[in-house]
Amino acid sequence: MFLEMVRDPRDLKGFTIKELEELAAEIRRVILEVVSQRGGHLAPSLGVVELTLALHYVFDAPTDRIVWDVGHQAYAHKLLTGRRERFHTLRQYGGISGFPKPEESPYDTFAVGHSSTSISASLGMAVARDLLGKDHKVVAIIGDGSMTAGLAFEGLNHAGHLDRDLVVILNDNEMCISPTKGALSHYLSRKLADPGYLRFRDDIKRLVLGKPGGDVLLGTIKKLEESIKGFFTPGILFEELGFKYVGPVRGHHLGELIGTLERVKRAREPILVHILTKKGRGYEPAEREPHRFHGVGPFSLKTGKALSKGGRSYTQVFSEALIKLAEVDERIVAITAAMPDGTGLTPFAERFPDRFFDVGIAEQHAVTFAAGLASQGLRPVVAVYSTFLQRAYDQIIHDVALQSLSVTFALDRGGLVGADGPTHHGAFDLSYLRCVPNMVVMAPSSGVELAQMLKTALELDGPAALRYPRGEVRDDALPRNVTPLEVGKGELLKEGTDLVMIVVGHILDEARKAVELLEGRGIRAALINARFVKPLDDELILEWAARTGRVVTLEENALLGGFGSAVLEVLARGEMLVPVLTLGLPDRFVTHGTQQELRRELGLDALSLIRRVEKWMGQGNKRVVFLVG
Repeated sequence: MFLEMVRDPRDLKGFTIKELEELAAEIRRVILEVVSQRGGHLAPSLGVVELTLALHYVFDAPTDRIVWDVGHQAYAHKLLTGRRERFHTLRQYGGISGFPKPEESPYDTFAVGHSSTSISASLGMAVARDLLGKDHKVVAIIGDGSMTAGLAFEGLNHAGHLDRDLVVILNDNEMCISPTKGALSHYLSRKLADPGYLRFRDDIKRLVLGKPGGDVLLGTIKKLEESIKGFFTPGILFEELGFKYVGPVRGHHLGELIGTLERVKRAREPILVHILTKKGRGYEPAEREPHRFHGVGPFSLKTGKALSKGGRSYTQVFSEALIKLAEVDERIVAITAAMPDGTGLTPFAERFPDRFFDVGIAEQHAVTFAAGLASQGLRPVVAVYSTFLQRAYDQIIHDVALQSLSVTFALDRGGLVGADGPTHHGAFDLSYLRCVPNMVVMAPSSGVELAQMLKTALELDGPAALRYPRGEVRDDALPRNVTPLEVGKGELLKEGTDLVMIVVGHILDEARKAVELLEGRGIRAALINARFVKPLDDELILEWAARTGRVVTLEENALLGGFGSAVLEVLARGEMLVPVLTLGLPDRFVTHGTQQELRRELGLDALSLIRRVEKWMGQGNKRVVFLVG
């Protein structure tokens, strides 16, 4: 196998084009084998195998900086940079990450898991290189989907203004920018990339500037050049932003890729290389349905079908509930930021196409767009992963909450998400939302509660957020009539005398088990399902804190500023001096692994909970408030 000969990217330099093509086929086989068993981001990584080989063949990483955008397409990069023997541990607890991670390898130049960061980060690296007097290349690889985010254009705008030596590769795999095909286009791309052409153009500028009629002649030359490129290529936008446009280039043609990159490498100005690739390349089911194979669980290589369908998920319940409510309320509209499948909005889009909006990877716009809809009396629901809503925090505060507009934020993947790891855990939403004035914050412990909370949010005169996990619901189908909850009202599930455990969200399942186990050990714990993080049920909390004399809070959110902190504030306002144990996510970024593995590591599974409670009770003093992370 050629792959076994590659210990680091320098080994590629001696390969022929034919050998690189065979290596590309080997890499695809390895990616397919591992991802079919472990799950992961399949279609994006299959689509950039040739590009990855060409990058490492032409450039000299890690001296030259290669910066991936999003990072879910970096599997071939990992295989070529010393991680082949550990690749089978991809996204597993204790294994290698599914995203670039500088602590893992010097070839991973920037930690990334969210989109559209590559150009800004690469520009920072290029400026740092120049200030430090160094001489190496910086290359950003960004997908066409990521170009829908404002951050990408902010980076392009600044890079063109600074006029630094920077290469941006636009991986066009969804035809968001219409490709131009044909031999003439490829010929123009090669010529426009050639340093000789670039020098000739600059020489012409120097010759005519300052001469009588030079400005007019230069303008004519520039218009002619732009007209030719505007007709045959889609690069005029990038030229206007200060980049020299090269492309389109066939992204699965190694000879063309390598030749183009070798010419680009010799240039010393901002250049954007537009390449055309096919997502899922080399695996027919993924080529046919690239969206379904974007991120997958274990599947059959032969059929492409998932090995385990599992039960109904919180995402499916949200989808069903939203459609049910939208059928009777025409004001309800749904918004997603390029994730209709992931957020469960595809069935809504099919049922109500005029009331569904996919804004692309543009969370900031999604929130302010929703605010505009709400200002005119509609009831927008922004369905987004918890970790991605962080990108629109100012819009939540300034455009929605300040005006107390009726926007509902449906936060999927709240809490620990599993194998995607620290860039995707919804660890901070309860903390960053509960401090926002006018905001109601809820977290369901079941599918029925999720539907009830969605109904509650849509009836409020003001903003609301409900966060729910990645995982299966434990209850049956939704009731025929979904009823709203009383805002700020918790639920006493069990009485007890020794302590009260106050829980919010889906981790209530672990708390139920722990309370039963504690009962068998002679500790009678009361159990409260808080339901709301803001406002809290002060009366219920103070009553059971007084009855039991001990309080334990439990959440799958950062402890700093989270639900436990909110309960402590209630106790402080009520001048209730009781021992308090707050349990949740620690003040660090949590690694990747299965949800259950991570809960065990963090002491949030049922068995760990009873050990932590017993140890704490042995140390407790009812006259002191303890904060335990």
